[in-house]
Amino acid sequence: MKFGLRLPSFALGADTASLDQMGAYLRRAEDLGFDCAMAIDHLLVAPPAYSTAWLEPITMLSALAGVTRTIKLGTLVLVLPFHNPVLFAKQWATFDFLSGGRSILGVGVGWNEEEFAALGVPHKERGRRMNEMLELVTALWSGDRVSYQGRYYQVDDVTLVPKPAQLPHPPIWMGGGTQPSEKIYGQTVPTISPVLQRIAKYAKTWVPHSSATAEMVERDWQELSGYMTDYGRDPSEMSRVYSNFVYVLAPGQDPREAAPYFSTYSGMDLEYWQEYYLLGEAEQLAERIRAKVAALGGVDHLVLNPLTWDVEHLEVLASQVLPLVVAP
Repeated sequence: MKFGLRLPSFALGADTASLDQMGAYLRRAEDLGFDCAMAIDHLLVAPPAYSTAWLEPITMLSALAGVTRTIKLGTLVLVLPFHNPVLFAKQWATFDFLSGGRSILGVGVGWNEEEFAALGVPHKERGRRMNEMLELVTALWSGDRVSYQGRYYQVDDVTLVPKPAQLPHPPIWMGGGTQPSEKIYGQTVPTISPVLQRIAKYAKTWVPHSSATAEMVERDWQELSGYMTDYGRDPSEMSRVYSNFVYVLAPGQDPREAAPYFSTYSGMDLEYWQEYYLLGEAEQLAERIRAKVAALGGVDHLVLNPLTWDVEHLEVLASQVLPLVVAP
């Protein structure tokens, strides 16, 4: 199991972390053995789930590539249907090339209707657009003189340079699955089967939602495995990632003292954070992480999202939580 971070890249006006702060934080993460650092993608503030937006991930990660040394940099997740496939393929290939092949592309279909409306992309088309983008982008990275005729995107005899440093293309993680959608988004999702089918067809790495319980993850994995078999794929080929927001309480510390950290970005309440996110003392958190990992049948990466750029919080994760997660 490799350990990674999801970055607290909140857009907080004058309180937004500087590039110097981020660089110092990530260089310490490298020293502590963290394998990757991932960024969230939200174009706008997205209530009720979130009370702030995040920095634009491709721009931020490109800057971070210049102030880090070895840590992989990526998205968890980037809303792929927001983008034009040819322009995006060029941007990400350039980022991967300049970072020395340190990129991980985590993608999802998104959910916030206002964000899609602002970009002029029909919300109801996002799943089908995602499928075509995955096909076209990987074709542009992997070959020359590419022609593609989809419903939404068409190219004829296009060659993209530079190619990514990682060939045939950077690793692609795909997020999605069951979560308490009505609590988070104020909307009911009738079925997540199309999402799981997409993951089964296109993904090599699956990332369940942070707020998914172990029971939700276990059910999704059974359904996802069945779809993979239908597509002629061996479920053992699918690597898995567990990610979640985290705040480690000191022994005996009142959970309410974590509220200012969660409320910086989250529109939910203390009860929600305790139930679905990782808020507790080190041993409690390690036990919950192990339960989710077990529901997934093991994971390749554990990606934790601290709520501040304070290096002390990073040190606590590395010294108090992660050793308990891997303890026999």
